[in-house]
This record gives sequence, C-alpha cells and structure tokens, in this order.
Amino acid sequence: MVRRVLWGIIALLSVWLGVAYWNFRQGIDSGRQYRTAVVERGTVEETVSAIGALQPSAYVDVGTQVTGQLKILRVAVGQQVNTGDLVAEIDPVLLAAKVDATRATLQSLRAQLTDRMAQLRLAQQQLERNKKLIAGEAVSQELLEQSTAAAEQAAAQVASFRAQVEQAKSELRSDEANLRYTKIFAPMAGTVVSVIARQGQTLVASQLAPTILRVANLGTMTVWAQVAEADVSKLRVGMPVYFNTLGSERRWQSTVRQIMPTPEVVNNVVLYNVLFDVANQDGALKPQMSAQVYLVIARAENALLVPAAALRAAASGQTATSGGRPYRVQVVTEAGNVEDRPITVGLLTRVQAQVLAGLAEGDTIVVGITEGSRRRSKNSG
Repeated sequence: MVRRVLWGIIALLSVWLGVAYWNFRQGIDSGRQYRTAVVERGTVEETVSAIGALQPSAYVDVGTQVTGQLKILRVAVGQQVNTGDLVAEIDPVLLAAKVDATRATLQSLRAQLTDRMAQLRLAQQQLERNKKLIAGEAVSQELLEQSTAAAEQAAAQVASFRAQVEQAKSELRSDEANLRYTKIFAPMAGTVVSVIARQGQTLVASQLAPTILRVANLGTMTVWAQVAEADVSKLRVGMPVYFNTLGSERRWQSTVRQIMPTPEVVNNVVLYNVLFDVANQDGALKPQMSAQVYLVIARAENALLVPAAALRAAASGQTATSGGRPYRVQVVTEAGNVEDRPITVGLLTRVQAQVLAGLAEGDTIVVGITEGSRRRSKNSG
C-alpha cells in the first residue's frame, strides 16, 4: 500500500514537472518581443564636432605713443564709437612746452642764418673787388687769398646753419606730432569691449605703447573651433558648419573660412583652429562665449533612414548597388514573421543610416529584442 502511494506521488510529480517545463518553453518562445522601427524619410548628416570660442571678427587695441598722465577718458565699456571719435586725452602741458621751446630754437637759428647770409654776401663782394684790384696790382696776392678764404668760410657757415634750421624743423614736426598724439581717436567703428587704463594713471611709452582700451566690431563674430588632428583631414574651406552656444537652442550657420596650419598642443592633444564668421546684428553673441560646433562633412536630405543599430553584416557574396555599402536587416512582414533582407547603405553615422536600396518607406525593421526577452533566453539556456 505504501509502495503504491509512493509510485503515485512520483507519477504526479513527473506529470507536473513535464507540464511546467512545457509551459516554461512556450513562455520563452511566445514571449520574445522585438524592438522595431519604421523606415522614415528625413535628413542625416555626417559631422565633426568641436568646441569653439567666439571672438570679434575685427578689433584693435588703442594705446598711446607718448608718455604722460591720462587726463581724460571719454568712453566706457559697452559704448559705441565711430572712426575718429575722441576717446582719451593725455596731459599735453609738457609736450606743448617742448613744442614752444623747439619753435623758439628754430626762430633763433633762422635769425643766425640770416646774419651768416649777410656776412657771406659781404665776403663775396670783397672777393670780387680784390679780384679787380689785383689786375692793377692795387692789392697783394695774400689779401686776395684771405678774401677768398673768408668767402668760403662764410658759405660754409651758411650751409651749417641751413642744416641746423632743417634739423630744428624736423624736431618741431616731431614735437607737434607728439602733441597731437595726446588726443587719442578711435581708429575704427565698433564697441568698446574693455578699458585697461584708468583716468589719472601715468602711462609710459618709452619701450612699449601701453594699451588704454580695446575697440571691436561685434556686428560680425568669428568662431575659433579646435578640431582634433584625426578629424582635420576631413575638413575643407567652404564646407557648411553650424553651432549653438551653451544654454541656447538657437542654431547659427556659416561656412569654414580658414583652417589654421599651425596646431596648438593642449595636454598633449594636437588641436587645429578652424575659423568661420557669423553675423551678429542683434548682439546675441558675446566675446569669449563657448560654442558647440558641428562641421558638416556630408548631408543627405529626404532620404530613407533606419537606426544604425538595425544594421547587420552583409551575407557572404552580397554586393551593393547604387554605389553604397552592403548590409542586411531583419524585416517584419505583414504576417508577423521576421525575415533577413539585403540592403544598400549610403551615408552612415553612429545613429542613423541612409538606405539606398532594399527597403521602402513604412517598412518595419527589427532593431533588437527587449531586455526581458534576452534574460529569459539566457535562463532557458
């Protein structure tokens, strides 16, 4: 009796385990869920990304060519100036006094030159008279020679004073120019972006012209984008580029103007500066702003697009059409089945792929299986 009960229990357990295993396998097979995507039309881009900084397209540091105290500073940061506007003044007292002194020296030299010219005329007249008198032996040869030497000396003195007058004129022009330099004018139209010197400060210009302020043209900004050496070979002048600033979704577009030939090395990383300009009429872009830059290597518009994760390696012997690259994808049929299909891919990024042949808009493709299905598959194994 006990033996029959034990065999009955064993039989029931065997049936129960069999049913449980069959249900478990059915759950695995029927519970597999695919992640799918629909083939759509859109735009895909292959880009090189970089970090850039905004700088004014043109700027000039305004300094002083003369030494003196900054007497008046007429502008402030953010002020608009036009070419030729008076922006600062250096105390002119000492330079004005030097102009007066040089002008007086010039007048003195001119008076002395007039005197020497009168002496030259007298010496020449005496020489001419002695030349006539010596013919009648009215004067000696020695007196003629003395008058000749006196005329030559007078002529040399006149030449010397003429040279001194010209030197004084040159010094006067220099002093007058320095006096004019005490008034400092804006060399270009733009915005005062920084003021370095302060009113009342003494500026010394003996070796290096000290900077007073900087005027920049903020109507057009230049982005300096740093591109890694591995990507710089993909770039060319004139290629499209767009960027946005930190904290802003606005997109600015431009084209590459220049690729600097000399790199910068930052933390042992070789970076090349790529420059492009962008209009800034509304003043939204400021100097030193950071920019996330995208340089467009290739772009396909109105293209059939699939996720790059859906691509699988091409089958052996598969060839591509339309000049693309061969891949294959899994397509969900109308009956709900999954079948392999060869396709041709054109532009390919890390996220999307352009389909040239093999798929139609609206097709459903397999991107992967859900995480739950993957875990069940592992457990079943």
